[in-house]
Amino acid sequence: MPKRVDHEERRAQITEALVRVAGRRGLHAVGMREVAAEAGVSLRLVQYYFETKEKLLLHGLQWLTTRLSSRIADRVRAAGEAPGPRAVIEAVLLEALPTDEESRAFHLVHTAYAVLAVTDEALAAQPFIDGPNAAEDALGDQLERAREAGLTPPGLEVRTEAISLLALSAGLGSSVLVGQRTPEAATAILRHHLDRLFPNGS
Repeated sequence: MPKRVDHEERRAQITEALVRVAGRRGLHAVGMREVAAEAGVSLRLVQYYFETKEKLLLHGLQWLTTRLSSRIADRVRAAGEAPGPRAVIEAVLLEALPTDEESRAFHLVHTAYAVLAVTDEALAAQPFIDGPNAAEDALGDQLERAREAGLTPPGLEVRTEAISLLALSAGLGSSVLVGQRTPEAATAILRHHLDRLFPNGS
């Protein structure tokens, strides 16, 4: 009896191969043939599932966002049954730092997508900024909770702080990638800033 093909599993296999190749060589150097070789499948199969390189890249961006969300959720769960706003915010920011092989690959490839989005109309039109916008909303919601609970200084500009925190995390992540500082040093800087933002507890 012929083995039933799990199409979602096969698409994931190809997408993960894209991320691995892009993490090693850069997104600009990725072609469908290289992805096929990395995934151990034929070029025809990659074309069957994604048709064009553009569609493969768009799917890769969606996969990165989904995978990051999953890792953040794992980190939030590890913080306890009912983590406060600070714990949730810290989970989001720390997960964006390249502290292990997977997060390093994520940061490299996501940065490459950012560069590509500057010149690629399909990426620039909407998909690339969806993730960052959602992150700003999520951090803004947590900061609003904290403000209402009296955990932050009065008069806190919630949206501005959310944007600032994400920019800080992104900048620290890049500094870790290029070897300017260690993941431990970047983590300490983030926590120092959160200590000042949450002087009244978490």
